[in-house]
Order: sequence, then C-alpha cells, then structure tokens
Amino acid sequence: MDAILLRILVSTIVVSLLIFIIQLIKKLLNNHMTVKAHYHIWFFLCIPILAAFLPWNYFRLGEGTQYFKSLLFSHRNGPSKSERINGVDASQAPNSDILHDFTVSVNTSAPDFVYHTFFTVWVIGMVLFVGVAVYSNYQIYQLKKSAAAVHNQKLNKLLEVCKEMVGVKRNIRLRETSLISSPITFGIFQPFIFLPSKTREEFSLNELKYVFLHELHHHKSKDLFVNYLMWMVQIIYWFNPVVWYASKRIRMDRELACDASVLHLLDESGYIEYGYTLIRFADKKYDRTLKQIAPGIGGTKKQIKQRIQCIASYSRDSLLLKWKSKVICVVLGIIVLFLAPITTVIASPNNVYQFSGKNAVYEDLSSYFKGYKGSFVLYDPNKDQYQIYNREMSEQRTSPDSTYKIYSALFALESNVISPNNNKQVWDGGIYPFPEWNQNQNLATALSSSVNWYFQNTDREIGRKPLQAYFHKINYGNEDLSGNLDSYWMESSLKISPIEQVQLLYQFAENHWDFKAENIKAVKDAILIDAQKNERLYGKTGTGMVNGKNVNGWFIGFVDKGDDRFYFAINIQNKDGHAQGSAAAEIAKQILHHKKIYS
Repeated sequence: MDAILLRILVSTIVVSLLIFIIQLIKKLLNNHMTVKAHYHIWFFLCIPILAAFLPWNYFRLGEGTQYFKSLLFSHRNGPSKSERINGVDASQAPNSDILHDFTVSVNTSAPDFVYHTFFTVWVIGMVLFVGVAVYSNYQIYQLKKSAAAVHNQKLNKLLEVCKEMVGVKRNIRLRETSLISSPITFGIFQPFIFLPSKTREEFSLNELKYVFLHELHHHKSKDLFVNYLMWMVQIIYWFNPVVWYASKRIRMDRELACDASVLHLLDESGYIEYGYTLIRFADKKYDRTLKQIAPGIGGTKKQIKQRIQCIASYSRDSLLLKWKSKVICVVLGIIVLFLAPITTVIASPNNVYQFSGKNAVYEDLSSYFKGYKGSFVLYDPNKDQYQIYNREMSEQRTSPDSTYKIYSALFALESNVISPNNNKQVWDGGIYPFPEWNQNQNLATALSSSVNWYFQNTDREIGRKPLQAYFHKINYGNEDLSGNLDSYWMESSLKISPIEQVQLLYQFAENHWDFKAENIKAVKDAILIDAQKNERLYGKTGTGMVNGKNVNGWFIGFVDKGDDRFYFAINIQNKDGHAQGSAAAEIAKQILHHKKIYS
C-alpha cells in the first residue's frame, strides 16, 4: 500500500511541477505560440502520469534518483528492548549460532495505520468523484432519451455543408432537447450535437452555421476524448488543487483553439458575426458538471469575454509563428522526458526481478509453508535448472536483512579492512540486546551471531561510494544503498529477490567476480553450518523485525553433496510477527531432506 501512496505522492509533485512549467512557458512565450499550441502543450501532462502508473520494471534508469526515495520514505533504526532469541537445535553444527535469530527492530517512520488512513481517504475521494462522473453521464443519457431528431431539411443540409468545410466525414446525429440552454456535443463512437429546443426559432441559419462549425471542430480535434482523460486525472488527483486549476485552463484553451479553428475557415466579416453568436450564449444557463463531459459553444460570461477578446485580436498564424510553436513544444518535450524517468524510478519501487523462467520447474510446496507467505528457490548447476515454489514471490525483491552480511564480509576482505588472518574487532563496551554481541568478535563469530556492530564498522571504514561500486559489480538486487549506512540492509532501501539470492550464491561460490580466492574461502568457512561425511551445509539466516514484529525471514545457502552442489534460498513473510530466519531454516531443511539433498 505504501508503494501505491509513493507513486501518487511522487507523480503529484512531478505533475504539479510540470503544470507550473507549462503555465510559465505560456505566460513568457505567449506571443510566440499559436492558439492551438497553447492547448496542445497540455497533452504533455499524460507522460509523467503514465510513467508513474504503468509497469516500467524492465528499465533500469540509473541510481541517481535513489537518494530521493530515501528522503521520501526513510526509516529510523534502533534496537528494541523486547527482542528475544528463537533458536533451533544445531549443537553439532560448526557455527550453531548461525541458525538463531539475532536481529533488532526497525521502527518505520509512518505506522501502518497512517498508510491505511491516507489510502482510505484517497479511495473515498475517488469514489465520490467517480460518482460525479457517473451522474454527469446519466445526465447525458437523459438528454439522449429526451432529445428528438431534427428533421428540418435546411438544418440538416447546413450541417452537411459545415461537415465538408471542417473535414468531418462521420455521421453526426442532430438532436434537440429542452434540458439544455446552449448547444453541446457528445459521443466518441456515436457523435451527437444537441441543440436547445428553441434554437431554430431564436437563431438564424447563419448563426447556426457558426454553432455547427464550432461543435464539429470539437469532434475533429478529439476534444471529447481529452475530456474523459482529464476526468480520469481529476479522479486520481482529486486532492490536488493544481490539477483542478490545470483542468480549468485546459477547458478554456480548448475553446480558444476551437474558436481559432472556426475563424480560420471564415473571412474577416465572419469574425464579428461569430463573436456576436458567442455573446448570445453568455446569458444562457451554464451547467459546469455537464460541460466537463460534453463541450459546447457556450460558457460563463467571464469565459465568453476572454474568447471575444481573442477573436477581436485574431490574425492568421504566420509560418514563423508555427515554427516557433514547434520549437517550444520540442523544448518542453525534452523537459518532460527528463521528468518522466524521475517519476518512473522513484514511483516504481523497482522491487521485481524480471526472471525469464526458461530453465525453471515450478512446483507446489505449499504444505511446508503453513501460516506463511513464502517462496523457495533451488538451483542445480549440473542441470542448469531452477526448482521454484511461488514464482511471484521468488521474483519479488525484499530486504535481505542479515543475509547481506555474506557480501559485507567479502567486501571488507577485498577492501583490506580486514583479512582472513586478521579480522578481530574489539567490543566498544556498548550494551547490545544479545550477550553474544557484547564481546570481541572475529569474522566467524560475527557471521554466526549476526553481529550488527561488526559489519556496521566495516561498512563505515569501506565508505558508501566503494560499497556502492561493490554492490554494482556483483549486481546485488536493486543496488540501492540510499538508506542509512548503518541499516540500509535492514528493512530499508536495499532489496533482493530469492532468485537473485541463489544466483549470487552460485557466482560467489564459483568466484565469478575474480575476488581473492582466500577471501572467498574465509567467508565460506565462516558460514559453514553442518559438516558430515558426504554433506556440508553452508548458509546464513536473516530476520526482518518491524515495529517489534518479525515480518521477514530468510535462509540462504548451498549444500555440497559429493561432487554436486545445490544452491537455495527461502523467504517467508508473516504480518503477525512469526516470520523468523530460524523458522525459514527449518522449512528449508525439511524441503532439502525430502529432495534427498541434505539429511
């Protein structure tokens, strides 16, 4: 839900900024743009909106905007006094502590009820505005029911003449009804022009010619389709006054553009007559709700006044003015193309890994995951085959929690912050929530007891920029270290999917990154859990605790069985607070046992 709110928030900021830019361009370059260009540049608003709400996970648009995400949704990290250790019996393992849950609670900056409240208010607002749109369409339906076909031959012949002038070939149905006081046009697939009942008596054929020309230009310019798009935007952003202002300006610019199109078909003497026709509709009753759906020649007195002023100063567009308009649109397009990726990267959490699945077998292991949402991924390099339970979750990126420490240790070794023979760190005397943390550590004990302060120290000594380069080199998940340097891996910015965990483990064990062999061996030795005659189990757990609840449990690793090696990753999630790394390890061991991989 917070991802949806993030999309809305970011797109709101970008759309509001773009509206401001468009208004600034229109004001500063007013005399260098055609009337139609003033209307058409509003169409650029569609691009950032589409960028925010369409799936763009196939594109990696850079790391520069990751920082903005951390500003929008940051986390405060700190140990909770209520943590407890939940372990399993692994007394015979070389590193038995590695299957315990050593984790601290992460307190989110906004509790769930805040997200629920905002989301609920947003949905209620949308429902109300959808209701308004439905009511407006109901009014149109009532118009169509009450409207009578116009059989007057002169009017129908006039309509055909006007269609030819405008270049409209579609069949336009002419109707009259007593429910409106000024003409409107409606219908994308079945177009209508509605006239007030007394129009024929009150207006001359020449005046009706101007009405038809105006309404037909609305059809030709697809203004009804634009109206519906603007309604959708207003429904989504009902809370944003900037969008409502833009919608009002778009309707005004639409009418000015339509007027200009009509004037282009007339000689100068027709300008005055067309203007007088508009004035006659200034006193008519104006239904604002209906006009947002069905455009027409009428409007408020203020709108008619502005349109008359534009008609009075109208002159045909010069070739230079048209070229200026095109250049301005191109420049604005470049600006929009710059803003759209920002919207895409920030609003799209980039938390789904695109996996081809060509060499994967999908299986049902739900019986092992009772009480949990979860996924399991097993990779057999000899067959180059994945066995996957729950494809969706196996591709979903989530915080790695303490499983990241495998690579944190490797980066510290590669950076010479520590070495295989000299990796001791002295406890600073601070009181941590686990006795195992309150003592001096080496690489093996730090990994087996998942000692946060050990890896926080090495990360600080390496530095954010070199760390980012390492994460990029091994292509670790979303590579997002924008969170706090002491906690970016702990239910914060860094995220990875179970499939990626398995792929990285394979690359790690085979040293595809050309790291020092002794460094790879040192980390392997530190994560060795169980050694038997023909089997060796390596792995690391991870537990994500949010607001005191264990919501995310990991166990990743590999099994050496004779000459074969199998890589695995399991992730479990539970909002009730029971998703621990130790529980994930138990499930993984059961699955591996039943597959005759680990006994």
